[in-house]
Amino acid sequence: MRTITLCILIFTCKGIAQSTAVADSLYATGNYTQAINTYATVGNTASNLQIARAYNAIGNYDKAIAQYEAVVNKDSDLRISRLELGKLYLKTKRYNDARKLFTKLVSDDNTNPEYFYYQGEAFRELEQFSSSLVAYKKAINIDSTHLRSLFQLGKYFMVKQENLQALEYIEKGLAFYPNDVALINLKALGHYNNNDYRQAIPAFERLLIMGEEKEHVYLKLAHSYYKEWEFEKAIKRYKALLEMDDSVSEAYNGLGEVYIKAKQLDSAEMNFKLAIAAQDTDLSGEYSSLAYVARQRNDLKTALEYYKMAYEEDMTNEMAYFQVCTVADQLYQDPKVRLAYYEEFEKKFKKKHPFFTETVEKRIRELQEEIHFADN
Repeated sequence: MRTITLCILIFTCKGIAQSTAVADSLYATGNYTQAINTYATVGNTASNLQIARAYNAIGNYDKAIAQYEAVVNKDSDLRISRLELGKLYLKTKRYNDARKLFTKLVSDDNTNPEYFYYQGEAFRELEQFSSSLVAYKKAINIDSTHLRSLFQLGKYFMVKQENLQALEYIEKGLAFYPNDVALINLKALGHYNNNDYRQAIPAFERLLIMGEEKEHVYLKLAHSYYKEWEFEKAIKRYKALLEMDDSVSEAYNGLGEVYIKAKQLDSAEMNFKLAIAAQDTDLSGEYSSLAYVARQRNDLKTALEYYKMAYEEDMTNEMAYFQVCTVADQLYQDPKVRLAYYEEFEKKFKKKHPFFTETVEKRIRELQEEIHFADN
């Protein structure tokens, strides 16, 4: 009898091993549905975990979560299943469930930086940012090279415009991962947002070398060259972007600004007009730029028309209408005509902008006196 029992046990173990091997092969080759069916014939914890993974792989997240939860409830010491379940909670936006799970995990094991990182992710998604920062910092205290935690800390402080603190974490990450594109991009943005264009330039250039030929990289790199008075390099980068996509109005605007600084007014005018042609949204900025070019040429009539067009594009733009008044003041001889513009400004924007209001009120008094003395 003992021999028969032993034989049955041996055959059962062999059958489980064979079924597991077949299921593992099906899983490895992406035949997940067949793998699930085969794992189901085994019925142990390891096969149940594989069923959860297979459901996750095919995108059936509800069944994957149910299967993971069954495994965790049966064997709560199996931390890999808890980690994978927590990540799936995050993926399916069940952030509070993820928070609870990872908080329990870090309580059970406070030596694993991944647990703290994912706890930070759950807090971040719940907009509990102070708690997320604590979790990310604990992750890098355990592992100073934990890239994703360093990135999230750098990104957080970048968004808060605390650029120096952001750069501190970014540089720590780059010390270990010098070719990480996301960190290099953050570094470039950190220097750019801090108006440190000289430091931003090499980081943006490196992104281009690494194949990150994206619109924002070209625009910010070109603008950085412009701010550093390296006009030829700025022009080169703007033009490179326009060769990729000739509908980027910001590139034409950028070229226009460069050409103004370089005293090439014809080229500036042409690019501002191309910017207008490239977009159908608010064109007040482009019309104001064209007005500025005309004013530099002392073509006050054209400047006035463009400033009026800028105001018509955005009738809340007090700067545009203030420029209408000042150009009209220069253009027209009749003080009554000039006065009418300033009085119209006062009607539209009184008390909205202290500097403009004060200047306009002063000019109104001067023109009224001029008219009074002229009439007498």
